[in-house]
Amino acid sequence: MVKKIRIGTRDSELALWQAHTVQNKLNELGYETEIIAVKSTGDLILDKPLYELGITGIFTKTLDIAMLKGEVDIAVHSMKDVPTALPIGIVQAAVLERANTLDLLVHKGNLDFLNSKGIIASGSLRRKAQWLHKYPTHQVEDLRGNVNTRMQKLKDNNWNGAIFAAAGLERINLKPDTFINLDWMVPAPAQGAMLVVAMEKDTFTREALAKLNNNEAEICTYIERQFLRTLEGGCTAPIGALAIKNDNKIEFKGVLFSLDGKEKHFIEKSCNFESYLNFGQECAKEILENGGKPLMEKLRTELKVK
Repeated sequence: MVKKIRIGTRDSELALWQAHTVQNKLNELGYETEIIAVKSTGDLILDKPLYELGITGIFTKTLDIAMLKGEVDIAVHSMKDVPTALPIGIVQAAVLERANTLDLLVHKGNLDFLNSKGIIASGSLRRKAQWLHKYPTHQVEDLRGNVNTRMQKLKDNNWNGAIFAAAGLERINLKPDTFINLDWMVPAPAQGAMLVVAMEKDTFTREALAKLNNNEAEICTYIERQFLRTLEGGCTAPIGALAIKNDNKIEFKGVLFSLDGKEKHFIEKSCNFESYLNFGQECAKEILENGGKPLMEKLRTELKVK
């Protein structure tokens, strides 16, 4: 059977860029495609912090429903927004080659505030906790919306800077000259990676997407998301993880923070590329056994994660 592959996406500029990237790759392989854009709950509710919305998967739920109802065949996501447990019937079909994994600070041209008091904006509890750990005298304001909206809010407010994923700004050419790479900040699990999901029963589409899969990105994000899942942290919890392939080894670092950034549990380990299957889980268990477990219990209470 030959069919047109309907690509579901959010309607932000970045999400559409990602969907068009997948579309172009499928078209080059000879597949017929169509893009269908929808608004997600996460894009519509901008006046509340993410963790208050009781979610994991706020940016993916609308597309999950569209897939399950048969309105679209695949969905393209920033992988860091996707819950580690996919809905029944929906499966991971491709992880594209990974982009820049770094977080960066967009500032207003003056960095004096780094040595005194400052106001930084971010809607991510992970970024907020790591910033406050390094700069305890600073204040972190909540910042929501798509990339374009957040850049505009930075201009409109008296903040000294705001934290973004480098990959998002680079993909839509919004990265300004006034930025610094936050190479000391551990990124979100799967940051910089694009994930395509499909219906489990749709063998035609899954076979098409398998041709787009990048093995190294798939394995590294698998480790990071396994680490996240074992800690039982939702997408909004202050958890960072990064796995990098270096020759025949996987180098990993993971971190768990309290919301105020004062408590930190960090791990840095490596494993052979061939023995990665339980590596993320092992790293997470080590953190839990060395003081992380009571912190996770406290976080669940604070974030009302069920």
